[in-house]
Amino acid sequence: MLRKPVVAGTFYERDRELLAEEIKQCFLKGVGKIPEVKKGRGKIKGVVVPHAGYYYSGYVASYAYNEIAKDGFPDKFIIIGPNHAGYGGVSIMIDGEWETPLGNVTISEDAKKYCRGVIKDNKYAHQIEHSIEVQLPFLQFLSNDFKFIPICLGYPTLDDIKEAGKILSEVEDAVFIASTDFSHLDAFAFSTPEEIKKYAEEKDMMAIKEILKIDGIGLLKKVMEHNITMCGHMAVATMLEALKGKASKARLLKYATSYDVEPGIKCVGYASIVIE
Repeated sequence: MLRKPVVAGTFYERDRELLAEEIKQCFLKGVGKIPEVKKGRGKIKGVVVPHAGYYYSGYVASYAYNEIAKDGFPDKFIIIGPNHAGYGGVSIMIDGEWETPLGNVTISEDAKKYCRGVIKDNKYAHQIEHSIEVQLPFLQFLSNDFKFIPICLGYPTLDDIKEAGKILSEVEDAVFIASTDFSHLDAFAFSTPEEIKKYAEEKDMMAIKEILKIDGIGLLKKVMEHNITMCGHMAVATMLEALKGKASKARLLKYATSYDVEPGIKCVGYASIVIE
C-alpha cells in the first residue's frame, strides 16, 4: 500500500525543490548550518520533535535532526505520534510505503515483530494523520538510506501505553522519534503576547522536566494534573517507557512558541529534546 501525503502544500512545500530549500532554511534558521551526516548508529536512542507547519516549528525540529546527523544516522526509525482524530488505540502499519515530495519511504519489515498485544495493525488510522508524515522529509533531506515503523496513538489507556512501551523496549537497532507539540493556548484569554508566551513556557517546562527525567508515567501525570494541552504526551510517554532502563540522560536542545515566529489566535509550544 502507498500512503499518500495529506499535508504537502499546507504544512510544508508540495514541490520537491521548494521543499528541499524550505528544510535547508529551517536548518539555517535553527542550528545555523546544514548538518554533515555521519552514517551508522550512534548514542542517541530517541528524540522529541514538533509536528506543526515548517514555517512555525521547522527550525525547532532542526535541532533534533542535527543531533541525529552528528551522532550517527541509523537505517531505521520508530516514529510515534498522536492521532489527532482520536482514531484507534495503538496503531501500527506493518508494510507499504509513504510518499512525500522527496520520494517514497519504505516501512521496515521488522514492523511485523511489534504488531502484537495492544499494538494493532491499522493502516486506516494513519491515512489523514500528519504527526508522523511531517518527520519524513527532514529525514529524507539528510539521507534516503533508511526505513521506518509508524505508530500512532488515539486514546490508549495507561495500561496500553505501558504494554506498548514494553513491546517496543525490544527495539535495539533503531532511533525513536516522538512527535508532539506542547501547549495550545487561545490568545483571547491573555492580555499581551508576552503574557501568553510566559504562561505557555511555564506549563511546557513542567512537562519537559518529566521528559528530561525519562519518566513517561510522570509526564502523563503532570499533563493531567496541570491541564497541559500537549497533543503528543502519550506518544512521548510510550517512547520513554520503551527506553526505560536503556537511556541515561536527556537534553533540551531548543524551546520556542509559535509567537516567536508570528503572533496569532493561538500560541503553540515546540521543543527539540534528545535522549541518550
